[in-house]
Amino acid sequence: MRRISAGMRWLPYALLGLLLSWLIGCTPSGDGATGGLEFWTMQLKPQFNDYFAEVIAEFEAENPDATVQWEDVPWEAMETKILTAVSAKTAPDVVNLNPKFASQLATRNAWVDLATTVPSEVQAEYLPKIWQAGTIDETSFGIPWYLTTQVTVYNQEILAAAGVETPPATYAELAEVARQVKDETGKYAFFTTLVPEDSGEVLESLVKMGVTLVDEQGKAAFETPEGLAAFEYWLDLYKAELLPPEILTQGHRRAIELYQAGELALVGTGAHFLTSIETNAPDVAKVSAIAPQITGETGKKNVAVMNLVIPQDTADPETALKFALFVTNTENQLKLSQQGNVLPSTQDAVDAYIAALEEKAELTPVEQAAKIGAEQLAEAEVLIPPMEKLNLLQKAIYENLQAAMLGQKTAEEALADAAKQFNQG
Repeated sequence: MRRISAGMRWLPYALLGLLLSWLIGCTPSGDGATGGLEFWTMQLKPQFNDYFAEVIAEFEAENPDATVQWEDVPWEAMETKILTAVSAKTAPDVVNLNPKFASQLATRNAWVDLATTVPSEVQAEYLPKIWQAGTIDETSFGIPWYLTTQVTVYNQEILAAAGVETPPATYAELAEVARQVKDETGKYAFFTTLVPEDSGEVLESLVKMGVTLVDEQGKAAFETPEGLAAFEYWLDLYKAELLPPEILTQGHRRAIELYQAGELALVGTGAHFLTSIETNAPDVAKVSAIAPQITGETGKKNVAVMNLVIPQDTADPETALKFALFVTNTENQLKLSQQGNVLPSTQDAVDAYIAALEEKAELTPVEQAAKIGAEQLAEAEVLIPPMEKLNLLQKAIYENLQAAMLGQKTAEEALADAAKQFNQG
């Protein structure tokens, strides 16, 4: 199952703007009817064929007048495919998207407003911070579906050799561990990419450290003492040679490679990574353990969300909403989570998921990671909420941090230039 990626590439803005203009000006090409509900997901075949066959059959049995046609779209094709379909008024009735991309069309009134169509008592069944992740300008565009949340996978042998008894829980502790690991073993403790098009981990770290990224007007709000402290944190680690030099040129995949090679003490990733370690680096897997994700003084932790959205042009909004709520109800979310390495988004499903793991006499490493991930959902949130120009924000911050690391700017200059670059973008 393809996981939610913080570093997912965005559709070029030129194409996005062109198609959004078309969306506003074009006339419907049809009534949207397809002989039944059309449901699109992202790269869930073939692993979940049986699951969806069962869910769809149950829904159709409960709703004899409804039929559901399921189409699974490759991850890399979804953005272009749904944008084209929305523009042409041929969108499916229910579609699986992440909040970052869905929010771009939400501001163009492309989706049904769920704040007014989903009863408040039903909204309350979902984790409140997760429901909020599908809201922009007081309009709710996404019903929460499955989640992934980062955990820390660490090499017990490397930390022990460095004299570290427990893995770092905060960025302050991470800096200390990074020094000990480098001094005692010659290895690196951590890798976080500054490639603008890749992982948003550094961007998220700023929020965890108490930085406000943008204000209510959508302008840069990070040129503050907190922002400077965060810039200096990463700059100091790099200048002290406590971060691999390739963080400037290589993405998060490099962190996985280094960890599996036994050259990295810890990595922030999803529970599914444990399966890859067991396959690709069994010796490293044997000495690996799991801890909660690293955070700052705020205690904030990140979660990635997948939603179901309903296009405005659906021919049957009532049945589309009924189906979306059926797919995301507690029972069906729990089944999906237990079959794949994902987490549910209703409170009852989270409680049942954790309880089922606690009943087991022994947990596999993947189950241990899943349990830790589920337990931190209560305090987890989407740290980078849906916003316009998100890719420009990450680009401005990463490029200027890189310049400071290369000695081309001071931390103060990099911070000011990043804010200026974003505001002018």
